[in-house]
Amino acid sequence: MPSSFAASSASAGALTQIREFLAFKIANEEYGVDILRVQEIRSYEKPTTIANAPEHVKGVMNLRGVIVPIIDLRIKLGVAEIQYNHLTVVIVLSIGQRVVGAVVDSVSDVLTLEPSQLRPVPALDSNFDREHLLAIGSVDERMLILLDIEKFLADTVFDKMAITAH
Repeated sequence: MPSSFAASSASAGALTQIREFLAFKIANEEYGVDILRVQEIRSYEKPTTIANAPEHVKGVMNLRGVIVPIIDLRIKLGVAEIQYNHLTVVIVLSIGQRVVGAVVDSVSDVLTLEPSQLRPVPALDSNFDREHLLAIGSVDERMLILLDIEKFLADTVFDKMAITAH
């Protein structure tokens, strides 16, 4: 990785540093998360369900002795049609002191983005909080929605779930 890579997830840093992102698909859109947050990518296996959990919390799985909450990003993002098939994967992420599994449709590649390829998030009239986005990445004809995964999952991981990853 380039030495100018910043480990910080601060939004301001996203626009001034060379960054590497794991690109993945949800419905017809391409998203990205900071590669430093990614521990591993696993094929989807049905997790153990938790009673009364929010719809997007699919349950938990045991990952080498660590109980990991599994969150379906597609449901959290409001995708209407969700399928679980051979392409569905779980991206295992480190968020703060927690480990979380994020279900997505598929993973495509790792992209290195220069500051000139990162654009500020435009003002949107939607229910989606702009603070959950780092930037919009542009690579040739591709556009990636770059999530600040820590902020995006903060309400799920830190407030509503009493599951620890220890």
